[in-house]
Formats: sequence, structure tokens, C-alpha cells
Amino acid sequence: MTTMTVPRTPHPTTAKATVEPTAREIISQARTAAAPAKGALMVSGATAMLTWAAFTPLDWGPLAWVCLVPVLLLVRLPRPTRWMYRALYGASFAGSLLTLQWMRLGDATMYPAWFALSIYTAMYLPVFVAVARVAVQRLQVPLVVAVPVVWVGLEFLQAHLMTGFSWYYLGHTQYAWLEMIQISDLTGAYGVSFVVAMTSAAIAGLVPGRIFKKLNLLSGDVDGNSIDASATTKRKTIAVAAAVVVFAGVLTYGYVRRSQATWTQPDARSGPLVALVQGNFTSTVKHDPTQWIRMLRTHDELTGLAVKHQPDVIVWPETMFGWPLQTVEGPLTDEELVALAPAAYRANPRFDSSRWIESWRESEAARRLRDDADRSGAAMIIGIGTQVARKEGLSSYNSAAFVKPGRGMADRYDKIHRVIFGEYIPLRDQLPFLRRLTPYAAGFGIDAGERAAVFEHEGWTFSPVICFEDTVPHLVRQVVKQTADESKGGKTVDVLVNLTNDGWFHGSAELDQHLITAVFRAVECRTPTVRAVNTGISAIIDGDGAIVEPEVFIDGKTGKSLSMRDPQTGRWRKGLDAAIVHRVPLDERTSLYVCHGDWFASACLFAAIGSLIVALFVRRRNRPDTTRASVGA
Repeated sequence: MTTMTVPRTPHPTTAKATVEPTAREIISQARTAAAPAKGALMVSGATAMLTWAAFTPLDWGPLAWVCLVPVLLLVRLPRPTRWMYRALYGASFAGSLLTLQWMRLGDATMYPAWFALSIYTAMYLPVFVAVARVAVQRLQVPLVVAVPVVWVGLEFLQAHLMTGFSWYYLGHTQYAWLEMIQISDLTGAYGVSFVVAMTSAAIAGLVPGRIFKKLNLLSGDVDGNSIDASATTKRKTIAVAAAVVVFAGVLTYGYVRRSQATWTQPDARSGPLVALVQGNFTSTVKHDPTQWIRMLRTHDELTGLAVKHQPDVIVWPETMFGWPLQTVEGPLTDEELVALAPAAYRANPRFDSSRWIESWRESEAARRLRDDADRSGAAMIIGIGTQVARKEGLSSYNSAAFVKPGRGMADRYDKIHRVIFGEYIPLRDQLPFLRRLTPYAAGFGIDAGERAAVFEHEGWTFSPVICFEDTVPHLVRQVVKQTADESKGGKTVDVLVNLTNDGWFHGSAELDQHLITAVFRAVECRTPTVRAVNTGISAIIDGDGAIVEPEVFIDGKTGKSLSMRDPQTGRWRKGLDAAIVHRVPLDERTSLYVCHGDWFASACLFAAIGSLIVALFVRRRNRPDTTRASVGA
């Protein structure tokens, strides 16, 4: 018997699944596939390395004008490559680690903080590319407009988010080009970043399509012709012309503003002769109590070298006066004062309540400060730790004491902007485990001051800022504006005084970058700045942002006269005991930035956020395929 096999009819879904794709479908899939990650890794790494080299320690500022060009090719791409944002973040993280490596030098426990800050700051590059792509690809905003707006908006965000980190702005690389940075008195340092980023965008818009292909940024059989077709000659010309006009306008403004410097006029008001005392003491978390004596002795000797030149004001760096300044504020009885003593003190059988009261009523540090001012014949601004007794309890501050000859303590400034995890632990009461992430004792931390201070001497006014406060543009601007609001005739303070202890960072690039950042505060506020810095770099900065060669620079060890820069290396001197004396050039010019603040940077941030919001509601009418490219210029 013969068995007949009846062919089975395939199930419809099975038949559909086994259908071979057509040649057209294969070509289409190849064209729509994302390009490999190799190209994104290359351009991201190039931007990270160029950006690092533009800042200290290499300080190759001209590289900043092209450092964004590689990643801007990713903004021009019609379709992201594979792992594009991972590549951006990885390269940015590596660059941040290199740039911020000086953080680890303060103490072994700073390694986690170094990594944490690098993880955070690395986020900004991929976010920048993502937001810029939305503006360029979705909203068809020209590259030369979108890039600088988004970049500056994110710099402004970084200055405020999570207590702010206003270091390593793109514009900071141009500190030595004085004409270029004068725009800061209108826009803050953000304006310089805008010009540099806009120039990079104009250059990136000129990159031909064949380069995209060579860098493996295009997928499948897509060639560079589509990139070239989108970036027409007209668009390129307009983009380059816009960048040139802005560049020329900013440079012209710089030359004009520098020609208006008031201290060069014959009838200019004479500034104070200021002496900066610079010790050379590396800092650690666990202080050696015996070091305070040596520290005081060294600063006394350096002050003696400076006094020979009869300065009007002498400035010591942050926390260089070893004894705490103890003071009582408000009516406190002796019994109430004793009750404020820590419980551990009172439990000690050797606790002497009368000595405790005497230490607060007749502060030994205050007497010593008064004697120092009397001997020097000059007013003194001294970095000191302060303890204040009030009915509410004991408070500790990082302070600048103002002492006048024949009078003693005249005023005090308590630091407003504290360094997170360096001077206080956020949420330490609500989240006690955070204390274990730091090397400090349970009682660690200082309180925040409430307001800026103005010190007056011989008709000159001085406003102190302590440590990293001079890196925060909106804080320094508020200090200067407050002095104008409170003074008669709206006059701003004559001199900003920065007291800093950079001994934590052992002569690293941090010292250079800290000084560079301070340059922009002087220009933004049109207020000369003097900096007394432990281990260096102490300096006088005029209202144009020029780091002035002082009249006197004495090596504290040899007594020899030196220059600000080492002639053999060309670098600023640091890591030495020194006394620096110079007459500060007063600047009578006004500043729009002081009057109106961060109007420019905030407008850029709002524009960047606005582009994201608009993109959520605007549907692309013609979603481009891989044969079309974005607006190239």
C-alpha cells in the first residue's frame, strides 16, 4: 500500500517569518544602522585632551579655540553613532580626572571626593551634545548659535547646582589675552566662553563630509556628500561672518575699555601700599600643634621685611594666625558663659571656670593682634579662626580680622561660602553616616557668615573674601554690589582682598588655576584684587585683569629681590616664603555686571531649557533619513 504525503500549508505567521528580506530592505537597513562607536570615541577623546591641555598645568590657551570642534561633529551628525553618549561621558570623565587630580593631594581621604567631583563634572559634556543636537537637529537652530548658547547655559548651571563649581570655564583659558577678557564687565566670564565656543562652532561647520567618513561617523554606504549638501556655502559664509563679527566686536570693546583705565590718568587717586605676607606651610587634615608656633614666627619675620617699606595695609593668608579669636556677642553673664563650655570640658576635674571666663573676656589673640598692628604702624587683615559665644551657643567661623594701629580689633569678616565636605558636612544631623566619609572628628565644621564686610583705612575701603570664595562670580559680584548700595554716592569698594590657604595642594596646578580664576573677578567688578596665599601664588591684579609685577618681591629665606615669575621656567613662583609690596592701582570705572548680574548667562540657560521644552511639543515634519544631514553651520 502506497502512502501519499499531503503537503502541509504553513501557518500564516510562520510563512511571514521565513520570508527573505528584499535587496531594497537590506540596503535600507544598512543605511539606517548606527555608525560604529569608534568614531565617537576618537572625537570625544580628542576634545577631552585638547580641553585638558588648554588649562593648567600646560596652559596652552590657544587650543581652547578648537577644543570643541571634534565633539561638534557629533552635533552635526543626522544620526547618533553607537554608544555615542557613553563615549562622551567616558572621555569627559577621564579628562576630569586629569584636570582635578590636584584634589587628591590634600589627604588620602580626598580620593573619593576627587572621583565624585569628576563623576559629576563629566556629565556636562554629554548633556551639552544632547541639548545642542536638539537645538540643531530638531529645531534647526544654526550650529554657530546653538553651541555657544548651550555651552554658556551649562556653565551657569554648574556655577549654582550642588553649591556650585565655577572652575575651568572655557573663557578662563584666555586670561592672558587682556583685550579679549574685558567683555567680562558686561557678561561675566561667561561672555568670553561664548566667543570661544562660537568660534569652535564656526570652524566645525567648515569640516567637509569626507572627514566624517574617515572618522567612521557615518553608517553603512552613506557618504559625506549629504553632509556637504546640507552645509551650503551660504550657510558656512553666514556662520563664519557672524563669528568674526562677534570676535571683532569683543576685541574692539576690550581695546576701548583698556584705554579708559583710570589709574593711568595724571589726576588718578593714589591707592594703598599693600604688603602681602606669604608663608610656605603645606596643610594636612591632622594639624601638628607645634607648627602654629613656627607659623607665627615665620609670618612675623616676613612682616618685618615688609614693614621696612612702610605699607599702609598688611595681609596675612587664611588661617595663618594660630590662636583662635574668642569673642562674646550680646549680654552674657559669667555663669551663662561657663554653661556654654563643652560638656567634656566641664567634666574634666582640672577645668577652671575663671580661666575659661578670662579667655573670652580678655582674648589673648585680640591682644596679640593689637600689638602686631601697633608695632607695624599699619592696618592688618589677618586670616584667623574665630569662636563666638552667644546666648544661642558657641559658633565657629573662618574669619578675616581687621586690626588698626592704636585701636586694635576694628572689624571682622566671617566666611559666607563654605567648601562642602571641606568646611561643613551637609545633612550631617539627618544622615549621620556622612561623617564616616570624611577624616574629621564629630565636632568638625564651621558656621557660615551672614554678610559681606567693608574695612576702611585712611580713606580706602577693602572687602575680604576667603579661600575659594573668589572663584564664585555671583558671590564676589554681590559683595561688591553690597558695598555700592551701602556707601554714599553708590561707590564700590576700592580693593578686594583674598586670603587663601592653598597649602593643601602642594604646589600643584590648583595654585595657578585659582589665580587665573581670580583674574576674572577683578575684571567683572572693575575692582583691583590682592591675594595673600599660603604657599602661593600671592599677587596683585589690576582692574583690567593684569597680574602686576610688584614693586617689591622678597625671598623670605635669602632676603633677595625676585620677580613674580621664575626667569628659567617662565612660571609663577610658588612654594616659598615671601613678602610682596605694591601700591594698588585703583579703578574708578563702573561695571554693568555688578549692576545687573548674570543676565547674559541666565538668558543662555533659559534659551537652552526652552529649546528642550519646545522640542517636546514640536513634531518634526520631515524626519530626515541618513541621506540628509543637519544644518551644518
